[in-house]
Amino acid sequence: MRVALFITCLNDTFFPATGRATVEVLERVGCTVSFPREQTCCGQMHLNTGYPAEAARLARRQLRALAGAEAIVTPSASCAATMREHYPELVGEAPPVHDLCSFLVSELGVEDVGARFPHSVAYHPTCHSLRSLQLGDAPSRLLGKVREIDLLELAEADSCCGFGGTFAVKNADVSTAMLTDKIGHLLNSGAEVCTAVDNSCLMHIGGGLRRLRAGVRTVHLAEILAAQG
Repeated sequence: MRVALFITCLNDTFFPATGRATVEVLERVGCTVSFPREQTCCGQMHLNTGYPAEAARLARRQLRALAGAEAIVTPSASCAATMREHYPELVGEAPPVHDLCSFLVSELGVEDVGARFPHSVAYHPTCHSLRSLQLGDAPSRLLGKVREIDLLELAEADSCCGFGGTFAVKNADVSTAMLTDKIGHLLNSGAEVCTAVDNSCLMHIGGGLRRLRAGVRTVHLAEILAAQG
């Protein structure tokens, strides 16, 4: 299958390794991956902060950039949810966009991607992956097939980490309290690694962990799936 990679602006700027990992996993399962260079922000930030006209302009540009793709895959549930849920109301059209996990499990029927990751891992289901895209157990099924992984249970896993884009800026005290709870559960799990399908949430959680010098790192799920050593 021919797949267009939508990297997202956050990953492109701060977490390029996640994009490379996504390509590696897709190619490993037999996909041909292209990278449309005209792609840009999906407009999520603009839409969430009350600028629908600006978000619509970005949506139209994004649709032009990704036109003709049999499938669009992104390592970001929040951006995929924006394009699926809000593009119809913004511009009257939704592209065939998928989060990496749902694409692998639901579209390709693949769970074992040949990964090996000998670490203890706790999975944080992000709000958009859980509530908007309703990924269900697809991420856990993929993680469960990773060799030598020790997948640990995270208490109150479905609670928000407190990021929420500009929510963390506009409501810093509430965001910090939510993050504190999330980190407490993460540390209690005993995991070496926290993973998720959104680097935005992992950035928030990772910042809290570094400030505590907790010794727990954050790794996007795509990078775990790409790992083989």
